[in-house]
Amino acid sequence: MKYVSASDILPEQLLQEIQKYVQGRTIYIPSREDGRKKWGQLSGQRDYLRKRNLEIRQSFRKGIDVEQLSQSYCLAVETIRKIVYQKK
Repeated sequence: MKYVSASDILPEQLLQEIQKYVQGRTIYIPSREDGRKKWGQLSGQRDYLRKRNLEIRQSFRKGIDVEQLSQSYCLAVETIRKIVYQKK
């Protein structure tokens, strides 16, 4: 995370008010809840895992057993079981 000087981005009046509470110390201002992205949305990892798990469930329904899926996707047998028996 890159730090930015508050004096560069905040109005003078707001800066003076903040200085009453936090003079010379570093503070973190979190993003608003409605502005946050869920895990994996920016990188595309969330979509990748959703598609992979869908493929695994479809293959399982077509008769490919858990051990074969485990080898094909390089995942533990227990992980494959969690995916195929997951309730939606």
